[in-house]
Amino acid sequence: MVLIVAGLCEVGFTYCLGRAKGVAGTEWWSWIAAFALLYVLSAVFLAKATQTIPIGTAYPVWTGIGAAGAVLVGIFIFSEPATFWRLFFLTTLIASIIGLKSLS
Repeated sequence: MVLIVAGLCEVGFTYCLGRAKGVAGTEWWSWIAAFALLYVLSAVFLAKATQTIPIGTAYPVWTGIGAAGAVLVGIFIFSEPATFWRLFFLTTLIASIIGLKSLS
């Protein structure tokens, strides 16, 4: 569960970066502060997860959750294209994460 929370924090900080891109002033600083907080929390939860999960599994799962989540946020929130190949490789990424986690 801790590793999943770490990955979701990573998705959150990528969302904050996307939101900060289109604003300025105080609102920009608010999104950057949220980004920094989620970035730190993501690393802390990852470090906590590695106390019980091998780093060789935890790190790829963490980055995979973040990458898959960032793609989905891009598609559903920031209106990025959902092409066949993009979805195909997202599916293979998720399948790889499940495979790594199931072997640990």
